[in-house]
Amino acid sequence: MRSTFKFASKTALASAALASLALPASVSAHAIWFAQRATQLALIYGVGADDLDAVRRMDKLTSVTGYDDSWAPVDVSLRVAGPIPVVDTMEPLHAVGATMDYGIWTKTPDGKWHNAGRDEHPDATISERTMKYAVHLVGELKGEVPLLEGHPLQVVPATAGIPQTLGEPMIVRVYYNGQPAENAAVLADYVNDPDQVPIMTDAQGLATIPVRNQGQNVVVAIFRSPTDDAARYESIEHRAALSFVLPHLPE
Repeated sequence: MRSTFKFASKTALASAALASLALPASVSAHAIWFAQRATQLALIYGVGADDLDAVRRMDKLTSVTGYDDSWAPVDVSLRVAGPIPVVDTMEPLHAVGATMDYGIWTKTPDGKWHNAGRDEHPDATISERTMKYAVHLVGELKGEVPLLEGHPLQVVPATAGIPQTLGEPMIVRVYYNGQPAENAAVLADYVNDPDQVPIMTDAQGLATIPVRNQGQNVVVAIFRSPTDDAARYESIEHRAALSFVLPHLPE
């Protein structure tokens, strides 16, 4: 599965940066990321500790891709294992990515969300299209993380390696359509603290966050771009996860 996205012009990127300033106060909505489950790498859909039924949402995935240690593509697929999809591959895996088009959602004054546009709910208080992306690093990072095809929003380590100890500062850079994204919201620990106050990226798309866990880390960036269908939704929310695991002491 693959998806294609057109790169925006500098004018569009500037407009998107302004639109991102309107991020809601609560950023604890659902994302996708990869995590180990019973020695297997699973695709998770959820927020915080709430892992929802990712299998039921597999039809919304637009790509699943694998990469070797030189970032050349390798064959991967998702296999249903109970309530979660797990990654299958016969080749050495250095990284895996996924993209999801979660569709159009509106929130009506009664607080309910509907999988429909403002054209069907003209009294909606929020109307948006939601796009989700995930990149997981398998093992220790060596070199830079490239920008992946089909990931308009991507959060990457800004250095060639990742700090290996809890509490160390980590600099990340957020890109939108290949350009640094200013005023993207970055959450350092999406799983254990989804309601944290986000750190906003600077003009170079940079943010400094603490390494939050001596184990699974899920960093999420959120960015809003202008609508391409004003009659149905007001903006497009892009939500990108970068996950990696730091090693613990030997047993």
